[in-house]
Amino acid sequence: MTSRTAPADRLTLEVVELIGTVVDRFHREYDEAAGRHSLTGSQARLIALLHHRPLPMREIARRLKCEPSNITGIVDRLESRGLVERRPDPADRRVKLAALTERGLDTAERLRGSLDFAREPLGELTPVERAVLRDLLRRMLGAGSAEDAPEGGAEG
Repeated sequence: MTSRTAPADRLTLEVVELIGTVVDRFHREYDEAAGRHSLTGSQARLIALLHHRPLPMREIARRLKCEPSNITGIVDRLESRGLVERRPDPADRRVKLAALTERGLDTAERLRGSLDFAREPLGELTPVERAVLRDLLRRMLGAGSAEDAPEGGAEG
């Protein structure tokens, strides 16, 4: 016996399309904001990820959904600009952590401050509506989503 998934209702299809439009706009405008800081989109996403704390290269690759060798190249380029440095992991000296330098932290803050495209439409919602949206998105993503939510995919 073959199992079939029931066709999605019109409302679900509309919500899926709207989410896709938001994601597309986010990536396009995030890349434009990154360019204003002389960064590629991938470099900006890596800097945003490290803004929270230093991370092992493999963890960065997992979160940005790309190959570790790709992360090595991105970190190399950011390191040459003085934005990122490699440090030994205090818990395991064999592991290297990528960490923001002071200059990288400043760049992360400026980049974050320039992301008006996300704040502008959200500003039209009341604080209660924003909280409801946040809670619904968290529910859609499941438990632990804040840590696992990517800043965006890293292409290169």
